[in-house]
Amino acid sequence: MNETPGFGTRLSMAWRVIMDAAFAGQVAKALAAPAEKKALAPVTPATEASPAPALFLLSALQREGRFVDFLQQDVSSFADAEVGAAARVIHGGCRQALKQYFTFEPILPNPEGETITVATGFDPQRIQLTGNVAGQPPFKGSLKHHGWVASQVKLPAVSKTLDPRVIAPAEVELG
Repeated sequence: MNETPGFGTRLSMAWRVIMDAAFAGQVAKALAAPAEKKALAPVTPATEASPAPALFLLSALQREGRFVDFLQQDVSSFADAEVGAAARVIHGGCRQALKQYFTFEPILPNPEGETITVATGFDPQRIQLTGNVAGQPPFKGSLKHHGWVASQVKLPAVSKTLDPRVIAPAEVELG
């Protein structure tokens, strides 16, 4: 039985594809290869990769949407309306930052809720089956989420003269 990886594992894999160009290339080759050859070649462990691109993206989300500020703030004492108003501003800024560096496309173009058929040979990285999964494909089911794939990544090179760990500088207003 093929065990489907959990959300955290899939998120980690997606993040690695976004941040590690060599790994993304291997994934792209594997997806383009015939089904019987879809094994990824060994790659260097992610722990050896520079965190600079990930920190750059986090910095952009902070700069445009105050994302880190929001997540570091304990919002439990605020009213839902206050959190909602803040979330709207943060959402707009973070969305703009993502649009600046990434182009996303749905994996499946169908509207959510539509009945679809998942054919034999489907890619389990791109389509996750949930519910009563039994038997062999093709499967018929209701599309719960169309999924996302990053079709374009436009992250600039990170300067070696800057400390990528600085997500946002401290601000001091002089009077």
